[in-house]
Amino acid sequence: MSGGTPKRASEGAPVGRRALLGVLGAGAAGLAAAPYLQHGWERFLGAASQADPTGLTGLLPNPGGFRYYSVVGSVPRKDATTYRLRLDGLVRTPRTYTLDALRALPQTRIVHDVLCTDGWRVKQTPFTGVRLADLLDAAGVRPSGAAVRFTCFDGAYSESLTLEQARRSDVLVALTMQDKPLTHEHGGPVRLYVAPMYFYKSAKWLSGISVTDKVVPGYWEERGYAVDGWLDDADRHDRAA
Repeated sequence: MSGGTPKRASEGAPVGRRALLGVLGAGAAGLAAAPYLQHGWERFLGAASQADPTGLTGLLPNPGGFRYYSVVGSVPRKDATTYRLRLDGLVRTPRTYTLDALRALPQTRIVHDVLCTDGWRVKQTPFTGVRLADLLDAAGVRPSGAAVRFTCFDGAYSESLTLEQARRSDVLVALTMQDKPLTHEHGGPVRLYVAPMYFYKSAKWLSGISVTDKVVPGYWEERGYAVDGWLDDADRHDRAA
């Protein structure tokens, strides 16, 4: 991201967010505290890394960059040959997209800060992809549709948005980050990107989009996180795509 150089998975051990939150003692309170944790974070990590012979600080987010988070031990890799995105549920025309098919659709570029509940922010990060609203329109949402559930090919992670949130102009099925194809470590080849919300809402390794009649709490919502993960400075009134 433009706020710093992303760290590759090989530079830091993959870690589930549950383990990380256990280290930080953050839990659900991290969501409320996140805007305040960024200040002094780099100074803390600099001192901690020198004083910690165990390497535990290697699990902590790199200031100005990213860490590789996964809630499972390993995630299969997908490419243009093996990747598929299924859109179904309360729609008139269920669809399955290949990576090439998604790339062939009109692309939208959004530049926005990324903020994690663990307290780190990466400023002015570009994501490019297909507006989720366009995919929903192509499938034809039925009148009973009220929300959208997202599933991932890690086999465990899930997220949800209301239909109104999903139709915002700043919600993408993202194919690139920092103007480069999404790497596996950052949720590639395709991830959800929800610009006005905390980054846990932007599900990595996206494989399924299903229109539902109500919001189904996602992986972290089931563990105490807010269902609506709005950033404090989010414009919640920009609804239409």
